[in-house]
Amino acid sequence: MDSGPPNLLLLLLLSSLLHFLQCAGEQSLFVIDTVGLRILPNNTVQSGTPVTLHCQVTISHDNIPHLTHTFQFLRDDSSIYSNSTTADSAVYELGPTRANDSGNYECRVTVEGKSQTSVSQKLYIIGLQIPVLHLENSSPYMGEEFTATCSAPEEKGSLLFRFYQRFRSGEPQTIKQPATTGNSSETKLVLRRVGDSFLYCDYEIHLASGTKRSNRSNEIQVIVKGLYISPVMNVLPSSDVYEGDIIEVVCQVVGQRTDIEVFLINKHKRILKSAQNSLNHRFRVQEGDSGELVCKGVWGTVQGETYHSITVKELISKPQLTVEPVDIFEGDVFKLTCSVSIYVPERIKNESLRFFIYRDNVNVSTSATYISAANPNKNGNYTCKVQSATFTHSFVKESQKHVIKTKVPVSKPVLSVVGGTLVLGKRFQLLCHSDNGTLPITYILYSPNGHFESRVVSKPGESAIFNSSAIFKSSDLDKFLCHAKNNQDRPPMAGSGSPLQRSTNIIEPVSEPVLAILPSMTGISEGQNVTLVCSVQRGTPPISFSWHNMEGVLTSVTSEKLQESLNLGSVRQEHAGGYYCVSTNPANETKQSHTVVIGVTIAGWKKGLIAVVCILLILVLILVIAFKRRIFRSKRRATGVLSVKSASTKVERLSLTQAEVIEAANGKSVWSEHVSGSESDDQNSVTAVEPQDTEVQTRQADPNRGVPEQTDCGSVEYVQMNHDTDHNGDQGDQGDHCDHASQGEHTVQDCYHDKVDNTADVNIAGNE
Repeated sequence: MDSGPPNLLLLLLLSSLLHFLQCAGEQSLFVIDTVGLRILPNNTVQSGTPVTLHCQVTISHDNIPHLTHTFQFLRDDSSIYSNSTTADSAVYELGPTRANDSGNYECRVTVEGKSQTSVSQKLYIIGLQIPVLHLENSSPYMGEEFTATCSAPEEKGSLLFRFYQRFRSGEPQTIKQPATTGNSSETKLVLRRVGDSFLYCDYEIHLASGTKRSNRSNEIQVIVKGLYISPVMNVLPSSDVYEGDIIEVVCQVVGQRTDIEVFLINKHKRILKSAQNSLNHRFRVQEGDSGELVCKGVWGTVQGETYHSITVKELISKPQLTVEPVDIFEGDVFKLTCSVSIYVPERIKNESLRFFIYRDNVNVSTSATYISAANPNKNGNYTCKVQSATFTHSFVKESQKHVIKTKVPVSKPVLSVVGGTLVLGKRFQLLCHSDNGTLPITYILYSPNGHFESRVVSKPGESAIFNSSAIFKSSDLDKFLCHAKNNQDRPPMAGSGSPLQRSTNIIEPVSEPVLAILPSMTGISEGQNVTLVCSVQRGTPPISFSWHNMEGVLTSVTSEKLQESLNLGSVRQEHAGGYYCVSTNPANETKQSHTVVIGVTIAGWKKGLIAVVCILLILVLILVIAFKRRIFRSKRRATGVLSVKSASTKVERLSLTQAEVIEAANGKSVWSEHVSGSESDDQNSVTAVEPQDTEVQTRQADPNRGVPEQTDCGSVEYVQMNHDTDHNGDQGDQGDHCDHASQGEHTVQDCYHDKVDNTADVNIAGNE
């Protein structure tokens, strides 16, 4: 019995599961074919015509019964009606249509997540409803406010209404355009022109296709009545009175209405009194009451005004407090005087006129004058009062406040250099300042060149700073002069520039440095100790010196002296070249010396060594030359013997003509054969020359030279001599050759006939 409910729950779960599986297995299949929309009776109708929207859908499916269709009608993409049904069509009735119903309509059908929209249909409504105008009051008073209502109750949407007024002559005028409030507008109108006119209204509606404007409404004639509620105003006893007099103002509205409120207003827009229809107001006038009084009548939104001017004359004027002198300095005597410019003695008791002078509301004098010596204790706000009385009343008048602040005379000005540092040769600024003195203070600076310049210090924190031209001597500071003045009646205070030299850090720029070489630049040799001395004639220390060569900075040093030196030590050839030095100091002006060129020569002991070596080389060279000449002569003697060949041996014979002999005499060779074979100092190669039979023609000796006539020497065989034989040898060597040649097989006859022949032989030997 207890297991019954669980079994029932299990059966329900199984049933639900079977139903779900069945539904999943029977998934519906369908297609939305078409969706059609029709507008009945027509797409264009007159305003007020009922219109029906009919939507039809066709669907193809696999025998699915009772499909649910959701129909949605849209106008200009905005939904206006929606309905779900199993039918395949839906109808929506617009009822009597108005302009706001115009637009593009569509029908959208949705079936189980699938949807389709019809083709858009345009509905156009012709015409607008004529508006209706209603007035709360068609006979208002001028300026009276009344209610007007313009409506088009059958129109839909938001309408913009306008109200117009038309006179019998002239164009209508727009008098009101309220904000859009639907199909009706209620507003308040005020007409300010007396007479009759006509009022009407119309409206505009904004549609998606544009703006449409209605026809005008019904016209209503309006008669605007004049309402004269301006009060009658009287001032008694007169509008021209003295201060202290009592006047009465009467304001009254004369008319057919008794509900008009009357106000009395002064020139300061302050309401003095109010009443219904009429009022009386009595008051004692004061000096400041002169001006216009206004009586105003008010009924609803209608107003009427009447103006009346009153003049209040003074019995005694407001006192004036004067101070002498205008500028009061400490120690000066000043005087305060209280006076009046207007006084009516016939209405004021003489004994009642009294004067009082106050400082910071404390009485300091009971008379019209106050005299005192100026000091800080006398500073303050001074006023004076005058008291008088008439036969009917008394009054007191007070002057304006006068501030007295004793001025401090300017003290002696002090000159100082702005920044505390002055560089000679550069522009600088001077400050002229006085420790005491009431502003404004005028400072004047006089320069050594006679020029002067002024500055006015009128506010705390300002300074009198002057731009000065450059000076080149510190003593020129003594020639500056500053004047300070804040009182036109006193001479200025003067301050000189003498203290400037003590209070100023004066910096003199360095002069152009001079670079000196110790010892002298001339005659510097290797190994010598050289010092570069850089010096300046003037300049405020500390001074920075730096030495440079063509490759860059060598070293630098800061010194309190006007010169410093750099020791190069024992110089070598690489120390030769250009050197210069650069100097600067806190003036930040860098100066450079001229470039000095150092030449380093060879050391003396190297020079002596070179000389000894050169002499030895020369001696060796002489010995070698002499030795070679001796060996050469010995070889010539050994090889000087001519080798004479037999007559049967074929030798070359030379036939010397007279021209050839002459050419030989001139140093030219008459041989055409070249020497063959290798030449050496140890071995000589003798080449046989094949002679040819040559006829030596006799020639007449030159009588001028004394050469005898040459005879036929016959055929001669020449044997080549050693190629090392010097053809420039002396005549003795040539004679040797002849002697040796005579020992051959054939004897040379008359070897030395003349000088020409001798020359020819020498040339022949040289060419061999």
